[in-house]
Amino acid sequence: MPVVDCHCHIYPAKIAERAVQGVGAFYNIPMDASGGTPEALAETCAGSPITHHIVHSVATRADQVATINDFIAQTCAQRPNMIGFMTLHQDLEDPAAEMARAQAMGLVGIKLHPDTQCVNMDDLRLMRIYELAEGKLPIIMHCGDYRYDFSHPRRMRAVLDTFPGLVVNAAHFGGWSIYDLAVEYLEDANCFMDVSSSMEFLGLRRTAELIELYGPDRIMFGSDFPMWDPVAEYERFVSLPFDAADQEKMLWRNAERFLGRDIS
Repeated sequence: MPVVDCHCHIYPAKIAERAVQGVGAFYNIPMDASGGTPEALAETCAGSPITHHIVHSVATRADQVATINDFIAQTCAQRPNMIGFMTLHQDLEDPAAEMARAQAMGLVGIKLHPDTQCVNMDDLRLMRIYELAEGKLPIIMHCGDYRYDFSHPRRMRAVLDTFPGLVVNAAHFGGWSIYDLAVEYLEDANCFMDVSSSMEFLGLRRTAELIELYGPDRIMFGSDFPMWDPVAEYERFVSLPFDAADQEKMLWRNAERFLGRDIS
């Protein structure tokens, strides 16, 4: 059976250490600065049940977008089990052109991180990107942070209500560090969610309760590599009290539905 880690950040070797240190500092979480490259991800998961990875990175400036998308596309061309998502930025002059260019290189979705990109999720500059993506490309959206308002779950709900055809993974149970608040806005929303960067904070009991609340049809496994070890996160995830059919949905089949393509 395929197992898809639907939330992995990767960086070129020459900047990986600096990037990983920056992410660790942003979240005040100790991280292994030797990780973060595609090679490190592949090595970490070698021999494990994890077969596929959705990979991406985030542009904090518009002038980084093309270079990052080139790197993700080149990586995925060399590693067929890595599924690439493009980065975009709210200040990009022509997002439609970059979306078309990235798709032509084989990238199949979009990753946005309002907190590190310092933009409200429902900002009009991002709304034009959602309009372009609706019905065409899925989006992985970082959601939630108790320190900021950029990615508040109420903004995620406003986006989903405005673009009902948008396919979104509202990452981190829809609200990293504000998980219960996310329930208020997203319990009945039309979106997927992943469990990345959540189980460590929630514990297994509350993780299982949130999965039951949202329903296994909406949940996807994700590690948030390199923040967490994907194999350790997988082992933690499969220890949750769900039957084989629900585990299959969350480890694989929901990712196929999110991507709109078969995984084999």
